[in-house]
Formats: sequence, structure tokens, C-alpha cells
Amino acid sequence: MHHDYDVLIIGAGSAGLTAALTLGRCLRRVLVADGGPPRNECSPGVHGFLTRDGIRPAELLRLGREQLRPYDTVEVAGLRIDSLIRQGRGFCATGSSTADDASRTVTARRVLLATGVSDVLPPLPGFRELWGRGVLHCPYCHGWEVRGQPLAVYGRGRTVTGLALLVSRWSRDIVVVTDGAGHLTPNARRRLRREKISVEEQPVTRLIGSASRDLRCVVFADGSQLERAALFLHAPQHQRSPLAAGLGARLTSKGAVWVSSGLQTSVPGLYAAGDTTPGTQQALLAAAGGNKAAILINESLTREECPR
Repeated sequence: MHHDYDVLIIGAGSAGLTAALTLGRCLRRVLVADGGPPRNECSPGVHGFLTRDGIRPAELLRLGREQLRPYDTVEVAGLRIDSLIRQGRGFCATGSSTADDASRTVTARRVLLATGVSDVLPPLPGFRELWGRGVLHCPYCHGWEVRGQPLAVYGRGRTVTGLALLVSRWSRDIVVVTDGAGHLTPNARRRLRREKISVEEQPVTRLIGSASRDLRCVVFADGSQLERAALFLHAPQHQRSPLAAGLGARLTSKGAVWVSSGLQTSVPGLYAAGDTTPGTQQALLAAAGGNKAAILINESLTREECPR
């Protein structure tokens, strides 16, 4: 069966664009379906990305798309993929243009999911508005920018304990904010006290920030305020796209798309990379995952083309 493309890459973030670059250099026919802004669009900068430390997320992706231009077998399209089904030994995908909602159907021998995840923030005023600048998810990505300043860590139980201890490497002024009963074990409280991390278990009503989206203070139910420069939390996540689940791909207990050591999902021919998969989430690691997936996909296609 003839397919329109060798590989359909769904998602145009660090993982998807890096995979497209590698596959373009392999002379593969590739379509990158760019469904919209990345998860980190609210962040002022991407950090820890060698040669691009501090670059704005949109600029990093602009450069990535620009560097695909010499590879004439690679197409990047504003396309939201709504349906993905197995068709013979490949896949058939249907979506709509992000520009005019025009429908488009394409076929591909392999599919790489690089659709990422969405963060579920507490439904309180200020969390969404300050997300990416005053409300932060990763100290490796943002800790240096708020080093030495008074910080809050939001959450409960083991999750908040581990995150607070980690964040305390960047600042010695840390307050754990549990927004009600913290469900902290005696051992967790002991470990926090040892690092001079205090715990505030009052319910939170809102966050107050500045015009530049920096955090100013946490407001509690009794009206008291805790002045902080930033707040860290591990927000729950869900897949930004239902395509993997729709194909019956296996998910982990945390909702990530399970992949083998070869970055293939439980569906033959369907690969995944970046934040879609389990593990540490950083732009540089997503790019590395995209590169690895592209190499493995190219080798899979080569074996198919050169049978024994």
C-alpha cells in the first residue's frame, strides 16, 4: 500500500521538531502536524538547553522550524489530528487545519506521538494567571531565577515533602503550603523541620501577583498573607491528546504513554517521545527523545525495505 508519508509526527515541540530534523536528514517523507502552542508557552524562558539557555519558548520553536527548511522531504503544517486509526501496516489520520478548519486526511507508515501533557492547576484565583513565572513546576528549569528568595511549595503528603526538600537547595527560606490538612507523616515533618522548612496548613483562597506575573503573596482563608517570590508545585497532568488511548495503547498508572526501550508504544508502528512518555520532563530531554525515536523509526523502516 502506498502511504502519503513515511512518518507522521503529531506535535511540534522540542521532541517533534527534533525528530523531524533527524528523519529529514534520513531522506524520509515526513509530515509534522503542529496542533498549537506548547505546554511551556507561558514560561519566560527555556533553561538548561545547551546554547539556548533562557531563550523564549516560541523563539526556540521558530528556530527549529526554520532549520527544517533545507529538508524538502519534511512538511510542517498547522494541523490538529482528531482521528488516528490503523490501516494495513500503517495509519490513517484525519484532522483539521488550525488556520481555517479545513479537513485533511493523510496516511503514514509510522506515527510518532509528541503531543505532550497538560497541567491541572488548583482551581483558585492566581494559579493559572501566574503559571510559568510566579507559579512554577520545576526547580531545575526555574530554581536559579528565584534562588535565595522566599519561596512556597504547594501540595500535600509525600509529593510536597520531596519537592520542598529539593527546592530548599535553591533557597533557605521555604514554607510548605498544604491548603488544608497536609497529611504529612511524623517522619516527613521531622525532615522538614531539620531543614528549617515551616508548614502552613490553612486553606488557601488565592494568590496575588504583580502586573509582570510574579508572585507577591499567598492569601489564606483567615485573611492573612504570606509574602513569597514564587510558588512551586507538582501539578497533576493528563495527556494533551487522546489519540494513544483511542488506539488502545497502554498507559502507565500515572497516565503517561508506556513505551518500550525502543520508544515504541504497545501498538506496533506507533512511537512516542517527550513529555507524553514517562520520566523527567525538560525541553532538552524531550529533544533527545525525539532524536532517539527518529533513529529507531528510520531503522525500523529500513528493515522493512531491506528484508532478509
